[in-house]
Amino acid sequence: MAHINTQRPNTRLQIIQLAAKLYIENGYSKTTNKEIATLLDISPGNITFYFPTKDHLLSVLVDELCNFQELLMEQVAQEGKSSLLAYCLELTSMVAACEDCAVTRDFFVSAYSSELTLRKIRENDTQKTKEVFGEFCPDWSEEMWQATENIVSGIEYATLMTKEQDIPLSVQIERTLNTIMTIYNVPETLRKSKLEKVLKIDQHALGQRILVEFKEYIEKVNEENLKKAICDKAKKASSSH
Repeated sequence: MAHINTQRPNTRLQIIQLAAKLYIENGYSKTTNKEIATLLDISPGNITFYFPTKDHLLSVLVDELCNFQELLMEQVAQEGKSSLLAYCLELTSMVAACEDCAVTRDFFVSAYSSELTLRKIRENDTQKTKEVFGEFCPDWSEEMWQATENIVSGIEYATLMTKEQDIPLSVQIERTLNTIMTIYNVPETLRKSKLEKVLKIDQHALGQRILVEFKEYIEKVNEENLKKAICDKAKKASSSH
């Protein structure tokens, strides 16, 4: 890969943009801060100034993933589908994408393995599950929601680590979703109804589509952030004259 043009006003945003690109294309585990620094023609110390550890850099991408998933939930709701079905489809797409792409699996497994990024995932998902499953758990305290999310995130991690040659994808999805919905007190008839809808779709196609949309979203967000930084710098320079 050629060196990246560094004529931009914000080194931190440059690092985020390139790291996101490399994590998604080559894998988080295979990408080093030294490689990022070399491609940006900066010293590794420039990276650690903004991001003390590699996990701190990963956490930025996890934040963007959480924002993307929220947009997907909103999109499904606008299509007239329930938040419960939206939740099931989101998890299905994540499991399917990891099944089909080793780089994607590496990203998610790394995110679930890091204490820093796992905490972000749990905080985000606790709020999400309260919205999705709140009607089935009306008396739960905040502590109960948080403790349950700790269990559910472990189930999700175990599912992401399972490969289709061990258990078929449709079976993984059915077992995982049924277990999670049972934990959140979703009635059996409703569980079966949502599972039937999920299992009728092409899970692999869904995972591939959502993965493409996520990549496009990350690229767009990071590019917009850089453009905004350029405009802000230009405005500041203009006002100082």
